[in-house]
Amino acid sequence: MIDTEFRSEERFTRLSIAYDTLEEKECITSHVDSIIAKHTLKPEEIYTTKVSNGKEVLVIEYHDCDREAGEIFEDIMKSLNITCCS
Repeated sequence: MIDTEFRSEERFTRLSIAYDTLEEKECITSHVDSIIAKHTLKPEEIYTTKVSNGKEVLVIEYHDCDREAGEIFEDIMKSLNITCCS
């Protein structure tokens, strides 16, 4: 199951996408890479971290930007058919 979390502060935004399986990881990575390639604004950081119960989280961070990253995050979520984000 894929879970997402969005966080935004002044000039900083982050989208975290948690997943359980290798298939989900490959799907998410493919969609994220494709969406990011379409935009001129590139993330400051993209990294993966392991969390409890075998889950992993892909984190995408933009620094020193206003609202430009929001459009990219929306495109990522739409491409993954994610309708709810905490």
